[in-house]
Amino acid sequence: MPSRLLLAVALSLALHAGVLLWDARKLSLPPAQPPLEATFSLPAKSAAHDDEPLLKNTLIHDPAPVKAVHPPPPAAHAAPPAAKTMARRQIEAAQRKLSQHLYYPPAAVARGLEGEVRLLLTIADDGGISDVVIAASSGHPLLDQAAVKAAYAMGRVNWANSREFILPVIFRLE
Repeated sequence: MPSRLLLAVALSLALHAGVLLWDARKLSLPPAQPPLEATFSLPAKSAAHDDEPLLKNTLIHDPAPVKAVHPPPPAAHAAPPAAKTMARRQIEAAQRKLSQHLYYPPAAVARGLEGEVRLLLTIADDGGISDVVIAASSGHPLLDQAAVKAAYAMGRVNWANSREFILPVIFRLE
């Protein structure tokens, strides 16, 4: 039995080698091209071009020096400190209320997923949350969906001063 196997392998190798050599005989390499040669030569100088400078001033008259005008100092576009602290309090209040409804998905804990989701909350006239949009994903859909569910579960937010605000939701394993 082993001799038959050896005979089959030898015949197969001989057949394949014959086919490959036959095809290789038909293939011929293209004739070698001579290497390209390039030369650079400067144009012959004439008497008319000897006194002409290589770089020319194309301006007819020298322009008057331009004064540097500094832009005016930026106007105070930043919110006044009172508004900043009010916004900070609003976000802290939202995070406290969100923490009552937020859970770390067990599948995310098992996989060691961490991240920060930024939610855009839209507040209705009655103080309820009318819409939640993921403004910046954590990169993990499990964490993003948990943050959105918790935001909707917050219910009414009577402390909200604005109709929309960004709420950061941080998922960290300890």
